[in-house]
Formats: sequence, C-alpha cells, structure tokens
Amino acid sequence: MKQIIGVVSLCVACQVPAQELEEIVVKAHPLSDNGLSQAATVLRGDELSEQLKSSLGETVASLPGVRSASFGGAVGRPVIHGMGGARVKTTEDRIDTMDASVTSGDHAVTVEPFIADQVTVLKGASTLLYGSGAIGGVVDTHTGRVPTSVPEETVTGRAEVRATDNGDGRAGAVRLDGRATGSLAWHLDAFIKESGDYEIPGETESAILRAFEGEAHEAHAEDSTGLLEGSYFDAAGGSVGFSWVGERGMFGISVSKTDAEYGLLVAHAHEHGDEHDHDEDHDEDHDEDHDEDHDEDHDEDHDEDHDEDHDEDHDEDHDEDHDEDHDEDHDEEEGLGMIDLAQTRVDIEAQLNDPFAGIENINLRVGLNDYEHKEIEANGEVATVFDNQAWEARLQANHHAIAGFEGTLGLQLSDRDFSALGEEAFVPPVTSKTTGVFWVAERPLGAASLELGARLEQVEHTPDLGPVRDFDVASASLGFVIPQTEQFSWSVLFDYSERAPSIEELYSFGPHFATQSFEVGRDDLDVESGLSFTVSGNYESDLFDARATAYRTEFDNYIYQADTGDEDEGLPVRVYAQSDVRFVGLDLEVGFHLGAIAGGDLDLTGMFDTVEAELTGPIDGYLPRIPADRIGVGLVWHNDAVRASINYQDVDTQDKVAQAELPTAGYTDLSASLSYRFTVSGTDIVMFLNGRNLQDREQRHHTSFVKDIAPAPGRTIEAGLRFQF
Repeated sequence: MKQIIGVVSLCVACQVPAQELEEIVVKAHPLSDNGLSQAATVLRGDELSEQLKSSLGETVASLPGVRSASFGGAVGRPVIHGMGGARVKTTEDRIDTMDASVTSGDHAVTVEPFIADQVTVLKGASTLLYGSGAIGGVVDTHTGRVPTSVPEETVTGRAEVRATDNGDGRAGAVRLDGRATGSLAWHLDAFIKESGDYEIPGETESAILRAFEGEAHEAHAEDSTGLLEGSYFDAAGGSVGFSWVGERGMFGISVSKTDAEYGLLVAHAHEHGDEHDHDEDHDEDHDEDHDEDHDEDHDEDHDEDHDEDHDEDHDEDHDEDHDEDHDEDHDEEEGLGMIDLAQTRVDIEAQLNDPFAGIENINLRVGLNDYEHKEIEANGEVATVFDNQAWEARLQANHHAIAGFEGTLGLQLSDRDFSALGEEAFVPPVTSKTTGVFWVAERPLGAASLELGARLEQVEHTPDLGPVRDFDVASASLGFVIPQTEQFSWSVLFDYSERAPSIEELYSFGPHFATQSFEVGRDDLDVESGLSFTVSGNYESDLFDARATAYRTEFDNYIYQADTGDEDEGLPVRVYAQSDVRFVGLDLEVGFHLGAIAGGDLDLTGMFDTVEAELTGPIDGYLPRIPADRIGVGLVWHNDAVRASINYQDVDTQDKVAQAELPTAGYTDLSASLSYRFTVSGTDIVMFLNGRNLQDREQRHHTSFVKDIAPAPGRTIEAGLRFQF
C-alpha cells in the first residue's frame, strides 16, 4: 500500500541536530507528502532504543503532549493531550492491540516496543482512520511481523541486551528478517524481560495522602520505604511471519505469542477489609483468649474503655498473643496478588497493485486475537478471569486524483467478545461490533495543500445483562498545510469527532480495586462529541529548529467519573456522568545547534507542554488525572562514534484537581545517556549506558490511578549492547 512520507523533526523530538534530519514514513497515516496538518511524532532507530522502557506508555512519555498512566513496572498506557483509556487507541501495524488494557488501569498493553521498527504517535482526534475510540489520539507500533517487501540480503537482523540495577531488571530481544527465494520473505522475533520490585526513594504513600488520612493512618502505618511491593514483572514472547511478494502485490501471515506475569499494587477488599471487619477480628481473637466472665465485662466496657481495660486487665502473655494474631491478620490483609496474561494473535495482510483504472492499490489487514488474563490472589486462588476474543479488519483502497483529491477510501470492521468472570468482575460479558467507512484525501492548493476527511460508524454493544445499545457516530476534518518559506511552514486543522460510550462506561457496577472506587456505569449515556481547532508551526534551519502545536477542543457530553460522596464496600462511589468540557493545551519543542566542539557537534534542546481540562457544564471543576505542566532542557554532544546527552525536567505541582481528587506534588528529573558505536566484522555494535532519576527524587505521575500509593522508580542505571547486521 502506498505510504506517504511525513517530515518529522527528529532533531527536536529525539534530540539529534538539524543537519541529520531525515524523512520518516508515518505508517499510521496515509497522508501526506507535504506534511500532516495533524501533529505526529515518530520514534525509531537509536532514538527509539534510547527511550525504551518496560511499557509502551513509558516509552513515549517523554514526547511533548504525551504521558503515561503508569501502574507499576509492567503497565503504562499512553495519555495524549490529557486523554487516555478508551480515548487513545493502541495499535500494532494499524490493527488494535485487542487486549484488555482499556478496561482497567492495571491491565497491560500487549504490544512490545522492544521489537518495534518505529512507534508513531498521532496527537489529537484520529477517529477518521481508527474509529470513535481514537478521539484522543493513536499510538501505532510498527513491527513488520508481516513482511511487505523482500530484503536484498539473505538475512538481516538486530539484537539487544540490557540490564538495570533498580529491580535487578534484564531484557533481551532479537529480530531476524530474510528471504527464502526471490519472492518469499520471512520474519522471526523474540523478546524476554523481567524485573523484581523496584526501589523508591521515599515512602510508598505520598505525603499528601498521609496528611489527608491524618493521625489515625499514622498510628497503623507500617514502614513502607525501600521497595514498591508488586512492581515486579516477567514477560516473554515472539512471532514468526512469511510473505509472498510480487510485482502485482503481496500476501503474508504472522503468528505471535505473548506471556506475562506481573504484580498488582492494590490489595483487594476481601483481603484488607474495613474498620468494622478489623474490629470484629480483634474481638474474636480477644474472646478466644479469655474466660467467659472476662468476656462479659469486656463487652460491657469495650466501647468506652477498651484500650484502658486491655492494658490494665490482661497479662503480658496475652498482649504478645494478641500482637502475633494482629500481625498475622495484617499480613494476610496486605497481601498483593498478580496477573497472569496470555495472548495469541494472527495477523494477515494482502495487497493488490493497480487492480483497475483509478485505483493505485487495495490493501487488506486482518487481526485475530485470543487474549486471557487471570487475576490471582496472594494465596494463589484465581479471583477473576478476563477473556477477550476479538478480530479486526481494515480494507483500504488508495485512489488516484478525483476532482484533484488523492486519498484513501476504507472499510473497517471489528468484533469483540469480552467477559470478566469471578468475584471481582465489575463489567458483565459484552459483545461489541463496529462497522465504519472512511475517506481521507488531499489536493494541492498552489504551494499549500488541503486535507479533507470523513467517517461514518455504527457501534453496537450487547451485554449478557442490561440493555443493548447501538450508536451511529460521524466524524469529519478540514486541514491546511501552508509552507511560508523553505524553513517555515504552518498548518490549521478543524475536526469534529464523535465517540460511542465504552462498555465500561455503560455497564460497570461493582468495586474496582485498581482504581480504588466503586464504579457505576449508566446505560443511558449519549454519544460524546468534540469540536477541535489546532494550529501547528514548524521551523527548520541549520542552527535552529522549533515545533509548536496549540489546540482547543470543546466537548459536548464528555464522559467522566463523578464522585458522589458516598461509599460502598469501603470504596468511594463514582458514577459515569456527562458534561461539557473544554481542553486547551500547547506542545513546544526547540533545538539550537551550538556548534562544533571537541571533535563533535553540541546541541541544546528544550520542551514544554501544558493542558487544562475544565468542566463547562452545569457543574464547574476540572477533570481527574490531567497531567501537570512540564518543562525540560537538554544538551547533546555527538560525533560518528560517541553520543552523550543530559536532560533535566521540571514537572509542576498539579492542584487543578477534580472533586475528591488529591493534588500531586511536582518533581524534577535528571537523566543522562552515553553510547559508543563501533563495527566488528560487518556488525554494527553500540554500547550504551543510561541513567534515570539520577537525583533519586520521589516522582508521582498525576495521570496514574495509583499515584498516591505507587511512586515511579528511584535512581536507575541501565547498561546494554545493541547489534545490527
């Protein structure tokens, strides 16, 4: 299929100098030769390797306008312009990852950045190409697991090993691509990564949470510094793929498998109970150790004088027994479980070139998915089983100019059978079907270009319990890309997007311990719609580069969780509600070439991003988990063999919070990297050393559901080797 080349300013986004700019294929979008009106960033090659983290969200979180909804070491879902969850679509080679990561903040995204060719981030509504679930953006990981061309070499490949001191982490990946004949291409890849619980510089619970809970919490708090319990992970996977490639087209298939185990950071209700349960257990232990006469006196005086009577009327042996019983109960209460995940995925791609007049090519992509994960308690019992049987298909035809517009006409189909069965299932089994047709195209307007697009989509949710809901949604966009000079261009984008409510928003009912809330869905929710206006500018020269994107989106019927002030099963009750909401934000990145120093080039980089999401309906306030303002500066020195960089970021305190949401303290981050490249017998080898959070500061991400009980890792040193042949 025709892939159009977008010029991406890697000198700024990835900290390489202006004279090394190269054209990057934005595989996630079919437009455009002259640049996209939509903001897009691509990570690839050495820059992708330098940014690699244990999850997809953490890998892209350093990009302006992008954060991660982290949940321990293994889980991190991307957040774009303050929107995450079901509003940001994660894809593998343009097909949904089809995991359960949108269902809960503790569910991992199964796409693996360690084996990626490149990762593309489309910022802003991408509903035209990817459906109503992409109203916030798309993160597409291009793996090439289905080969689309035959390599010139018999075998090419790359491999990488790395280790970190924090958590004793280890990771390795290998990828091989080759040709069996002149028309048959093949692909193999495998990866493994593991880490223990990572170290943190302060206490597990934030100072803000401790102050909020007060002295009662302090009296029962344990020493929780050192390690973040439940942040461990162990994952492995791989794939094999084959393709036949000829002049008229290609056909290929791949099979991939992913297995993972990782810890949960939040104890479940029946494990830690509530104050009433604790008192009952205490009374039972107390009664069992004392005679009947004492029990009668104790029952009469317990409410007023329990502590005094306990100290005065019981001997030392009883106190010791009581303490032992309490410690045993507490250990059982605080035990954390784990998730055992398995996914098998089949991907098929076929393309026919020049099938008939007016059509350049027709491309078909199909993904078939078998996903299951088990949530296992600390005692080894399986509490809940999540199952997702799904498939998705995309049929796209690239057409020649019609009334001056060249573009892509497409059909997208998906089917998802989702179930969560067990004592902690808060969403009933649901079958979801989606059908969408779309068209995106562009035409030149002198030196400028005009982009148009539209999509019509039908979504149907059929639960085992509850009413069937179906939605008809529509989206459209109008964009202009205007080059002013050889160095400067700018773009304007207007888009209208609609999103159908997700199954979690419609049908949730029950305790959701990952989010520490009792979630209540509403099956009468309406379609969410947004009208956006985005202006972007791009300047590139030998000495200075800058990119800026300013955006404003007015949402009608935006779906969010509203705190009711009530509690159920010891958790705050949060109901999915709708309101008008305004998003306003700015992404900025700059780069200065300072000159040649000590046999290499020295560059200064900077970035800034901000977003505010405010309720504009009948109720005033802010949306939850909106990231705080962030500013960063960095230096990069490099020559042909050595590359060294140092970066400093300051993340502001987030005090514009939703009702019942706690603020998050700001923090600073200092990171550095050093790499040395050399060649041995035709193999390109890179030795690298990365340091993160070198100041060992407590860092909490406001985008995380568990920010107040799970800080980010402390100081981390990582070393590794990368081979390419």
